[in-house]
Order: sequence, then C-alpha cells, then structure tokens
Amino acid sequence: MNSVGVVTPQRVTFGAPITLKGGVTLPGFELVYETYGELNAEGSNAVLVCHALSGSHHVAGIYADEPKNVGWWDNLVGPGKPLDTNRFFVVGVNNLGGCYGSTGPMSLNPASGKPYGADFPVVTVEDWVAAQARLADHLGINCWAAVVGGSLGGMQAMEWTLQFPDRIRHALVIASAPKLSAQNIAFNELARQAILSDPDFHGGHYYEHGVVPVNGLRLARMVGHITYLSDDQMGEKFGRELKNDKLSYGYGVDFQIESYLRYQGDRFTTYFDANTYLITTKALDYFDPARDYEGDLQAALARAKANFFVASFSTDWRFAPERSQEIVYALMHNGRDVSYAEIECSAGHDSFLLDDAHYHAVLGAYLDRIET
Repeated sequence: MNSVGVVTPQRVTFGAPITLKGGVTLPGFELVYETYGELNAEGSNAVLVCHALSGSHHVAGIYADEPKNVGWWDNLVGPGKPLDTNRFFVVGVNNLGGCYGSTGPMSLNPASGKPYGADFPVVTVEDWVAAQARLADHLGINCWAAVVGGSLGGMQAMEWTLQFPDRIRHALVIASAPKLSAQNIAFNELARQAILSDPDFHGGHYYEHGVVPVNGLRLARMVGHITYLSDDQMGEKFGRELKNDKLSYGYGVDFQIESYLRYQGDRFTTYFDANTYLITTKALDYFDPARDYEGDLQAALARAKANFFVASFSTDWRFAPERSQEIVYALMHNGRDVSYAEIECSAGHDSFLLDDAHYHAVLGAYLDRIET
C-alpha cells in the first residue's frame, strides 16, 4: 500500500491564554501538527489521531531530510490503508508539554527567558483535548468525523466525547482503559523516581547545566518497555538466549533480552525529554472521568453522544481486555452505539502499533462505515 509520502510539520501559535486543569494559566502556546489528505468542502471528513506516551505529531509519511523517520502509525494511515487518506483528512498533533516542538518544558518561559524545565505545569488529558479543540477551530473543523487513539491516545478520544460531545461523531478507543490500575500507577512512579533521582536531573532544570539525566531516563524507558511487551513475545524473540554464548559471571549483559532493553533505553535518551516523560506519565495517572461521579463510569460517560469502536488485545496485560470491556459495558448501558473487538495477538500492549492483518481489517471495516 502507498505511503502519504513526504510530509512537512506545521506550527500554529495561540495568543489567547489557556487555563489548565491544575489551575495554572499559560499566556499562550504553540502546537506542532501534520495533516494528510484533503479537507472536504463541508469539513466533515476530518479525523484526529491522538498519540500515546512517546508519540508525536508525525503519524505517517517521511521527512525529505530524514527518509528513515517514518511516522509511528504509517502502517495504518495512508492511501488505501485502514485510515484512508483518499477519504479522510487526518490530523496528528504533538500535545502540550511535548518535546517535539509544541510548547513544553524545553520551551522558553516568557517570565524568565529560560527554558521552563520543572516550572512547566503538569498537564492532563482534559488540557490536551482543550488545546486540540483550538487547533480544530484553526483548521476550520467544527466536528471531527472521528478521533482515534491507542493507549493514552484512546483516553484522549474518550475525553473528546465528554468535553465536546457535539464535536465528535465517532471515537475509536484502542488498547486503552477508563483509568489506570494501581499497578500501572506504580510502574509510572518507578519510572519517574528513576528520573527524579538521577544526579543530572537538577530539579528539572538540567538544560541550564548542559546535561541530560540519561541514566534515569534510560531506566524509565526500560521499565516502561517491559510493560509494553507480553511474556509470549519476549519468549519468542529472546527466550534465554545468551549475548555471547557464555555466562560472564558479572553484571554486564549476559542475555539477549538485557541487550535489547539497554538498546531501547539508550536510544530513547537521544530523542525524548525527561521532563516530558514526567508530565505524560502524570497525565496517564490522573485520567479518570468517573472520579467526579463516585466511580460510576456509566454516569461519567452519559454525556457522550458519539458512536464508539473499542478494541483490545489478548496479551495486553498493562491495558487488559477487561479494561476495554468496562468502557463497552458503560456505553451499552447508556444506549450508545458501540462496536468491540478483542484481537488475538502475541505482542502485548504494543500490538496497537503493529501491522496485524486481523486488527487492521476490523479497524478498516469500522472506518469504512463512517460517512464523510
């Protein structure tokens, strides 16, 4: 199938202040985004793709000067693909607090002239959706045909149906949950402590010291990556294979899985920001639309008017199928139109990123039903 080809990021500046859920007001902000396909005359074929923890606005295609930098959902978005850019106008955006160009900890604080660092406020899923609504206004989109996301992106799709129920027709919530479990919060806290305890963190103002908390960020990514994979997949890919065919009887790399995790951790530190990691994991922890409804998810989702597609993966133990089913049951009890698929896939949580034929067929079939 064809790619959308060479793409160019765009930037928009919003001069009006935005007050975040935590009470802090930003005087203005910038968002970096990409678009694929053409917006029709009615503005009715627009689809927002929301990214997960380490994702970005670069959803599909390549950059002219970086042909190996392929969009993180390129297997899903493009001409003739499940999210078909011959039909849809697809928008990807880097969220507030991100490290790919949108206003975040690496941006200059107008009050000090220095990077925000730790002074950048914690943002929430609700804040991201509020900022995305301003981008929709800028693009002339009154109502999304669909908002699509996996993991943390799925939480944003859910939030769209609650915060702006009249501006979204379909929500596609993939490998997600209505809130994090205590175990998930624990994994996030372990990752944050790895960063916070790194001597090079400098209270979040490491930019001014010309350093990066490499060791903490590396360990955080290793912890996270373990939770994204299934035991089956790790067994299939690595088993107990040795790196050098013999044991070292030391604390270096003996097993292939150790080598893989260290590689992933090292690579992550070259392109992701530690402060953004802290912010994003907190946004994950805080999301809980039922909190203001005494834990009643059905009551929380009663505002939603959109149709839903919910998908889970059999070996995803971080966002298990049971969590998706909680969303489905609450929507059904509210009389909403909801489709649900549990995909048999051995890849764990990362399955939503992969080119699985069954998954793409089911997703594509739902998207084909959406009128533009």
